[in-house]
Amino acid sequence: MNSKIIAIIVAIAILTGIIGFLIGFGVGSINNTSADTDTIAADTSETKDEKVTKEISVMEVTRSIFYAPQYVALSQGFFEEEGLKIDLTTGSGADSVMTAVLSNQVDIGFAGPEASIYVYNQGSTDYPKVFAQLTKRDGSFLVSREKNDDFKWTDVKGSVIIPGRVGGVPNMTLQYVLRQNGIDIEKDVTLDTSISFDLMAGAFSAGNADYVSLFEPTASATENAKAGYIVASIGAETDEVTYTTYFASSSYIDKNSDVIQSFTNAINKGLKWVRNHSAEEIADAIAEYFPDTDRDLLVTVVQNYIDIDSWNTTPVVSESGFDLLQTIMQQADQLDERVSFNDVVDNSFAEKVK
Repeated sequence: MNSKIIAIIVAIAILTGIIGFLIGFGVGSINNTSADTDTIAADTSETKDEKVTKEISVMEVTRSIFYAPQYVALSQGFFEEEGLKIDLTTGSGADSVMTAVLSNQVDIGFAGPEASIYVYNQGSTDYPKVFAQLTKRDGSFLVSREKNDDFKWTDVKGSVIIPGRVGGVPNMTLQYVLRQNGIDIEKDVTLDTSISFDLMAGAFSAGNADYVSLFEPTASATENAKAGYIVASIGAETDEVTYTTYFASSSYIDKNSDVIQSFTNAINKGLKWVRNHSAEEIADAIAEYFPDTDRDLLVTVVQNYIDIDSWNTTPVVSESGFDLLQTIMQQADQLDERVSFNDVVDNSFAEKVK
């Protein structure tokens, strides 16, 4: 069938539908004009009252209890209150999240801000901007092959450590902590950076190193499996640092400022909620996002993160924390030129949260 015939058929179908509608509307109007008028008015009122829901895609760097306020915002309906429906996917490192944002596969990325700094320094015109901060400390724990109830950082001398990928914040923060405790990165330890983020626990359990840096619940799950022992919190060893943030391309933020504001409002509600609820209540609120994690373990891990003051009070990005992050990056030889805070960070949405 050629295109002209298809066009004619479509035109006839449309015309027939219009005529049928007009006839039906006319008859209905004659039979019961006042009733239809009331119905139309009611329908119009309902349409005005309905809240438009916009679906947006978000990619997180990994699935971790460390990000409890985000899952609380989801489970408690805070995004829906803001007119948003979240399509959440999980990446396998900040680099994959950034790739998804730059290629427009997702609208918003959730990862360490170091990725945004790298892209900005490369001279990208549509570079990503950080608009909200969730965590202010490293969320990983050092897991040892051997049980050590009296761990000291000097105990790692002569060992092999799996720290995460080169250029990633967990890796760089661990290096910073080691240096702060007098460890020579080049001489005292061997950092095995060949293992991708999502395979670190498995590689360690297989016997590939003496220590590994793991997020929760993976760290505690490794300990429960008697494959290792948590000996230290890496985040507790540093001052507050801009650690895990939300970012989007500059063009997306410019075109969707209402979405960014609504998203940031929801995150703020999540941060408030965890601040005012117990570890048990938080664990119950996020349990659906960790179906394979025992509730007691969830409660323990949440309390661990509360104890080290992991989460921001508001989504506002800390300038002092951002400066410390760049210092950490420079000490790890991953940053040649520091960037201006306002070039990469846009706090205007976080400062207006409801």
